[in-house]
Amino acid sequence: MANHASAKKRIRQTERRTAVNRARISRIRTFLKKVELAIQAGDKTAAHSALKIAQPELHRGVTKGVLHRNVANRKLSRYAQRIKALPEHAAP
Repeated sequence: MANHASAKKRIRQTERRTAVNRARISRIRTFLKKVELAIQAGDKTAAHSALKIAQPELHRGVTKGVLHRNVANRKLSRYAQRIKALPEHAAP
């Protein structure tokens, strides 16, 4: 256990930041899950719109320091590839 006031303060700050960062990561995962579900359903338009919404969340995670820039870019690229490979729905 910390004895110095500065060490106690550091523990408090770390707990606060950990909670905030966990919330950010959870939020990003939720948005990515929506993209994944749309891709699995085969709905190209829904997947595309979900990716458009998830993209700023991923980049926000990068600026806040919870994700590495290359990780975010790789995820976006792979999702975009998968969405592009989905077949277009024929008109009824």
